[in-house]
Amino acid sequence: MALVEAFQRSRGLPLTGVVDLTTWERLEEAHWQLGQRLLYLTSPALRGDDVAELQVLLAQLGFNPGRIDGIFGAASADALGEFQRNCALEPCGTLTKATLLALRRVRATNANRSLVTDARDLAGFDPLRVGSVLLCGEGPLVNELAKSLRGVDFVHVLLDTTQEEAAQLANTHDVALVLSFQTLEHVEGIHLHYWANYRSHSHRGEILASSLASFLAHLPDVPRVEVTGMALPILRETTMTTLHIEHGDIAEQVLHQVITALEGVVEQVIHRFA
Repeated sequence: MALVEAFQRSRGLPLTGVVDLTTWERLEEAHWQLGQRLLYLTSPALRGDDVAELQVLLAQLGFNPGRIDGIFGAASADALGEFQRNCALEPCGTLTKATLLALRRVRATNANRSLVTDARDLAGFDPLRVGSVLLCGEGPLVNELAKSLRGVDFVHVLLDTTQEEAAQLANTHDVALVLSFQTLEHVEGIHLHYWANYRSHSHRGEILASSLASFLAHLPDVPRVEVTGMALPILRETTMTTLHIEHGDIAEQVLHQVITALEGVVEQVIHRFA
């Protein structure tokens, strides 16, 4: 159990000590090392530590593979193609043997370089989405927030879906913000999670979660609020700013205070950030 928990901690997963489906999938991904297989754009996308290592190497060299998430998507293929073009290789977007050799030649001198993905995120170079909000999960918070946001255009509410299904819909509709909710009996207070794993994290998600936590901390009767970067499926699979909110039982008076704070988050993202 201790070993499982240690692995889950390293992967930004809940510390259950149980090898559930998500933990098993991340264990499968962890055994891949860069160079053990071809990496190329396919559906479903290739996933693994080798993909994450490739993304880090490209980002250190100034090629933007998108978020460092261990998923070989279109942005990773484009960045790899650009690297190949700069090395006078065929820009096929596939990790060939020749491409791997070129990466390894420059790897030693760039091991400590910062990631272009982080620099772009901090500088605000990547465009902010505007428009709709997707609410998903279960519990009183998502139900009440859905009612209070009726004036906001294109609010999608998903109750009986998995995190992966909700993420797929969010990406398909290119929503501006995803708020995911989960009620857990063993959770005391309110836990706010944003994307974090491997060598990077969502700066916008961290700022949004921290702002929400700061606001809630100054409200009377609101229980303890914690902010943590994690790699839950809803956070990993979505391409936009996403917050996953876990909570235990919430008193009626506290519920309305939290809803008011969440309304401010939605307003901040779809209006002020526009």
